[in-house]
Amino acid sequence: MDPDYGEKVVKAAVSKWGKLNIIVNNAGFTADKMAHTTDDETFRLMLECHTVAPFRIIRAAAPYMRIKDESKRENMSIINVSSTSGTHGNVGQVNYSAAKSAVLGITKTMCKEWGPFGVRVNTIAFGWIDTRLTRAKEAGEAIVIGGKSIALGIPGQPKGGAGSSVNAAADIPLRRPGKTEEAAGAMLFLASGLSSYVSGQTLEVTGGRNI
Repeated sequence: MDPDYGEKVVKAAVSKWGKLNIIVNNAGFTADKMAHTTDDETFRLMLECHTVAPFRIIRAAAPYMRIKDESKRENMSIINVSSTSGTHGNVGQVNYSAAKSAVLGITKTMCKEWGPFGVRVNTIAFGWIDTRLTRAKEAGEAIVIGGKSIALGIPGQPKGGAGSSVNAAADIPLRRPGKTEEAAGAMLFLASGLSSYVSGQTLEVTGGRNI
C-alpha cells in the first residue's frame, strides 16, 4: 500500500472542494481463510486495508478538521465502516474480523480526541448487504492486489443475490439481505446534521441480525 495514499486522497478532496467536512472510510474487501491456514501476509493484508488506510486518511485530515475557531466550524463527521464480523466475529475471517474490530477502537479514540473540535466520529457495522462481497463465491468475482487475484464472495451463497433465498436469511428478522440504498441511508444519517449529537457510536445495520 502506498504510504502517502492518505495524504493524496485528502489533498485531492480539498483541492476540488476547498474544504473537508465528511470522511467515509468505506473501501475494503475480504481474504477469507480459517485461522490455522492464515499466513502472515494474508493477515496483514486486511489490517493494511481496513485499519491502517483509514488511520492514514484521518491523520492527513487533521489540518482541515481540527478547527479551533468555533465560528468557522461546520457539520463535520467521520464515518468508519466496520462489519458484524468485527463486532461479533465470523468463522473463516480471523484477519477481517480483527481489522474491522480495530475500526471500533479508532472511532472511539478519535471521538475523544477530535470531539473538542466539533468533529463527530462514528462506526457503521454492516451485516449482510447485497454486494459482490456477499454473493456466491462461485460467481467468480475477484480483486487483484499486488498482482495476486483474490476471490470475492461467500461459498455456497445463493447465486441470485438479495431475496433469492429466504432460508439463507432465516437468521435475519427482516428475512432478507440489505440493499445498497439502505446501507447508504444509514451513512447519510451519520453524515448529516440529523445526527449532530451522535458520536463515538457503532450503528449496526443488519436487519435485526445478531441482536
